[in-house]
Amino acid sequence: MTAENQDVLLEVEEEEEEEDGEVVLEEMAQTIVPSYGTTPDQQKLHTSEWAEFDQKPDSLFFNDGQRRIDFVLVYEDESKNENRKKSVNKKQMRKRQAYESNLISNGLQLEATRSVLNEKLIFVKVHAPWEVLCTYAEVMHIKLPLKPNDLKTRDSAFNWFSRLLRVDENIIKPEQEFFTAPFEKARISDFYIQDKDIFFNPATRSRIVHFILSRVEYAVKDNVKKFGINRLLDSGIYKAAFPLHDSRFNRRLEDPNCPSERYLLYKEWAHPRSFYKLQPLDLVSQEVCDPNIGGNIIMCPQCDHECTYWNLTITCESSKKLCIFDSFGTLVFAVFMGIWVTLFLEFWKRRQAELEYEWDTVEFLEQEEYIRPEYEARCTHVVTNEITQQEEHVPYTACGKCVRMTFGISAVLFWILLIIASVIGIIIYRLSVFFVFSAKLPRHINGTEAIQKYLTPQAATSVTASIISFIIIMILNIIYEKVAIMITDFELPRTQTDYENSLTMKMFLFQFVNYYSSCFYIAFFKGKFVGYPGDPVYWLGKYRNEECDPGGCLLELTTQLTIIMGGKAIWNNVQEVLLPWVKNLIGRCRSAARSEKTIPRWEQDYHLQPVGKLGLFYEYLEMVIQFGFVTLFVASFPLAPLLALVNNLLEIRVDAWKITTQFRRMVPQKAQDIGAWQPIMQGIAILAVVTNAMIIAFTSDMIPRLVYYWSFSVPPYGNHSNYTMKGYINNTLSVFNIADFKNGSKPVSLPWLGNQTTCRYRDFRYPPGHQHQYEHNIYYWHVIAAKLSFIIVMEHVIYCVKFIVSYVIPDVSQKTKSKIKREKYLTQTLLHENHLKVMKKNMGKIADRIWKGEDGTFRPKFD
Repeated sequence: MTAENQDVLLEVEEEEEEEDGEVVLEEMAQTIVPSYGTTPDQQKLHTSEWAEFDQKPDSLFFNDGQRRIDFVLVYEDESKNENRKKSVNKKQMRKRQAYESNLISNGLQLEATRSVLNEKLIFVKVHAPWEVLCTYAEVMHIKLPLKPNDLKTRDSAFNWFSRLLRVDENIIKPEQEFFTAPFEKARISDFYIQDKDIFFNPATRSRIVHFILSRVEYAVKDNVKKFGINRLLDSGIYKAAFPLHDSRFNRRLEDPNCPSERYLLYKEWAHPRSFYKLQPLDLVSQEVCDPNIGGNIIMCPQCDHECTYWNLTITCESSKKLCIFDSFGTLVFAVFMGIWVTLFLEFWKRRQAELEYEWDTVEFLEQEEYIRPEYEARCTHVVTNEITQQEEHVPYTACGKCVRMTFGISAVLFWILLIIASVIGIIIYRLSVFFVFSAKLPRHINGTEAIQKYLTPQAATSVTASIISFIIIMILNIIYEKVAIMITDFELPRTQTDYENSLTMKMFLFQFVNYYSSCFYIAFFKGKFVGYPGDPVYWLGKYRNEECDPGGCLLELTTQLTIIMGGKAIWNNVQEVLLPWVKNLIGRCRSAARSEKTIPRWEQDYHLQPVGKLGLFYEYLEMVIQFGFVTLFVASFPLAPLLALVNNLLEIRVDAWKITTQFRRMVPQKAQDIGAWQPIMQGIAILAVVTNAMIIAFTSDMIPRLVYYWSFSVPPYGNHSNYTMKGYINNTLSVFNIADFKNGSKPVSLPWLGNQTTCRYRDFRYPPGHQHQYEHNIYYWHVIAAKLSFIIVMEHVIYCVKFIVSYVIPDVSQKTKSKIKREKYLTQTLLHENHLKVMKKNMGKIADRIWKGEDGTFRPKFD
């Protein structure tokens, strides 16, 4: 293309842009749409007020010091922009001027100030006057204070302890609680207005202004209206739009009337020294807790007859807690833990190899281990050893061994079925107690009881069921421990290693089911097969299957794990430390009369507690069960590894104190490795990848959120122009027609329900009136496909990394290999070869003596 042709094209483009600019100018009057706070005869362009910087760096107000800055718009001065053509700058300036004029027409006040550091940048400060705030608060149905909360609150007995974990109220003062209602200008006198400047808090003011900014027009072209700050940002007309922080993060404002919340959050929330304190969640908002969203959603009853309708905001507190664990960071941490388990096991193999070398068990053979005395005492049958072809004595025949194994397996299965029966009993308890708690709820939606804020039916059911489950687990452990020892003794293993391996498999299999079955139920079964309000699913034909909280079952699973892990740690310490200490204390008190006598060492040790026959077996069992909690359910309780670390740091010192001060000296035993515990931990590591992937997919709300964000928040399924999480809660709650309740599950009609004809429930189904009403909708199938895809991808990625890691890291370090090889070399050189040399030397002397005839016995005879 020649230079002349390029000039012609540029002239044509400039003419077209000038025509577009004229269209904008001609239609600018049409863009000024009279709205709230404006008069119909405003048909001219309005411009921002100009003001110089007043040298107050921390000011949150216009230069007059009265009007608060609710939003800030930033643009680049078109007259100083030399990178674009003048025609483009003029076009953008006209659109911006039209937009700002319409903002002023809508009642907002603007003040423009040029940047101090870059003279090209202009900052437009936006202020919403009282009249505009009141008008749009009514349009947006914003709930505002009617009166302060006057309910009496009772301090908890543990308030002194929880105060240590809370943010200091003298630093961050708790927000005053109010009863609220949707704002109406006609009833403004009924609202709790002590000061107009603080009646609308900064968050509400910014929300109202953003509502206006997102809806004001700036041009009309081909009968298509263009509006909203987002499109102006995308086109580059504005460079930024944002509300202001109320202070610097590292310095408190000198004005005592300014709360300096940013500074307080930095000091009391973000600072590392506050790691043990609770988060100031009053400064974080969610849709569930929003009275304009969750407050308007009436949920369907979760049990038959006695259960009432309830408000979604009841679950506000549990939703806040759920956000701590149900996040993208949990996914990253779960993947990390899946890889960490492999690293842990591989490096343990290396450490085990070092200990094998140091403790001389590298080539520990079965023949080196002694036969158990209990085995030898029963050796009455004679059999032929197929290896040595010699007769030896055994305690039972092949048939007798099969009978013993069959009995042992049957007994183990019986006790596992007993555990499953106890879990079913806990489930029935859950269903029954949830029915009772739900029936005790107030008969009105906006219940104001203080306890209701935290003790919801779901929370009460979860906590009480977890405590009862823990008690049953501990009781069954005590009983089964004795049963497992009896079964193993009946099997009569040959060596101590065989005995411990057999007992290990029984105890672990039992405790695996005992400790983890309730967690597996909550994670993978609860709330998954509940049907919908018009056709619920029943347990045993009587008990309606329990549902999850609208935020999912993840928080309940976390509660279950916390109670079981914490209770187990306390119980173990009581058993291992407190009981031996008390017994020894009683023994010392009894022998106090003889304390003046000199007691020999052996007698002193005699009064210490004896070590059990199984030695460190229970220590291994405790660690492996903890290993399972840390790995299998880390996606639901990311704090489990930290708690386990703290527990183990204390456990090491406690065990050392216990062994050296409270127990007699242990009888040393030789073992090559940790026996059956190694394959058990490897099996847990493999299973952990599956369980965590399934927890994230089916128990947490991460996958539905991602599907909504990327597919259903924007067209063709959504109505938002950008990817967003707005409307997610509403999208995950299906609609049910109250008239469609069956007689068997229809709740009691309540007077406060009024003309309400529908309620909501957690599922993805078509609404009533649809041709496929109450069937799963397209969102459900998208979520299912995403969940299955996620599980497959996560499993394969982690398994591939685990395989590579286990292949790259050798089981024995090069240093240990060198030591072992050096030891074998020296053994061969110093023992075998030197012995051969001595034998050769001796044989040579004998041969010489024979040849010389020194020995007459071997002298040759000649005829």
